[in-house]
Amino acid sequence: MSRTRTPVVAGWFTEDVSEEDFRLLGTRCSACRSVHFPREDGRCRNPGCPGGELEEVPLSKHGTVWSCTDSRYRPPPPYASDPGVPWTPFTLVAVELAAERMVVLGQAAPGVGVADVPVGSTVEVVPGEPAGCAAADGGCATWHWRPVARAEGPGAP
Repeated sequence: MSRTRTPVVAGWFTEDVSEEDFRLLGTRCSACRSVHFPREDGRCRNPGCPGGELEEVPLSKHGTVWSCTDSRYRPPPPYASDPGVPWTPFTLVAVELAAERMVVLGQAAPGVGVADVPVGSTVEVVPGEPAGCAAADGGCATWHWRPVARAEGPGAP
């Protein structure tokens, strides 16, 4: 029996896809080619842009850790959190997406600590559930950052 999970914010990531196909979703301006995340559905945020059509685009699956920290307290609203569920600290990761020229913040996958995602390491975006979230229909859906295993053996970096 599969459970239905409610996205913490609709339209920010692909839903009901495999982990391999999971992506954050942004928008790209047709005039200046700026990419926005969170998505922009009104007008281009680039102050130097005359404005163009905004189209939905999947963002890079991999990025480079720019910064990270532990979250030792329950964030205040509007963070989706059930106060009846005991709080469990999690790691918060800022990831640079080079192709999009932006930094995206998100939780690390469960069990991933600050020591597992040093600055400069590579991570990938995967589907997840925010720490402390419980929805009546079975849970909340969001994204997590997970370390990418380095290749080993001859010729590996």
